[in-house]
Amino acid sequence: MVSDGLCLPVEPLLPGSGPKLVAGRPRVPDRQALCGILFVLHTGIQWEYLPQELGFGSGMTCWRRLAAWNAAGVWDRLHVVLLGKLRAQGIKPVIARRGVLHGSGLGAHRWVVERTIAWFHGFRRLRIRWERRDDIHEAFLGLATCLITHRHVQCLCQDL
Repeated sequence: MVSDGLCLPVEPLLPGSGPKLVAGRPRVPDRQALCGILFVLHTGIQWEYLPQELGFGSGMTCWRRLAAWNAAGVWDRLHVVLLGKLRAQGIKPVIARRGVLHGSGLGAHRWVVERTIAWFHGFRRLRIRWERRDDIHEAFLGLATCLITHRHVQCLCQDL
């Protein structure tokens, strides 16, 4: 399940669901669909192999939800919200110049590219680009960026 620390900032950013046009199964709750998307991102499995018994809905449901949320700009807005939590603590997200301490609290070293690629590779779905559609791959990258930022916000804001 998604922690409340991550789900609470995401829920107000999600677009509302329109009225059902066709009778059928009830809509999978957004939180469960988000769990399914995160499961695919972390494990790297194919959408059609998303286990039904975990209650995330079908792989196609999660895929459609990911595409819709990306089109609505959810991940970009979430990233801004998470960075705002750093500014509220007085931490500015800047990249250090070579050999100069910048005093922002984000670290003294400048291994930005190598470190960031390593963080992205922590998500198995991003190690090899399997997505044919650019928007789905971009959605995974945006979500992974938000998860990495959330992780660092939790650590930095907890220490202060």
